[in-house]
Amino acid sequence: MATAVKVDEDAKSRLEELQAEIRLRTGESVTQQELLSRLIDEAYDSRKEVIDSFRSSTLPLSEAEKEAMRQGRISSGVETDEDDIDDVLY
Repeated sequence: MATAVKVDEDAKSRLEELQAEIRLRTGESVTQQELLSRLIDEAYDSRKEVIDSFRSSTLPLSEAEKEAMRQGRISSGVETDEDDIDDVLY
């Protein structure tokens, strides 16, 4: 059972380009459905990387990001202990 999937023009164009390159380099014609199925299978095998590619930020922080965080810190001149933290949080 086939289901329609909408893709933007750029993605469609790149899919067609990849399809043509496969035909040119291998002499084999593949349908876009076969090509998408193969790409999904390969992405599924490396799904951690695919999932991570959708994260808005990555960890660990780069040295530049760490330095930017350090520069943004200021001292209020007030020493804070665990009881103070507990009072604020709870």
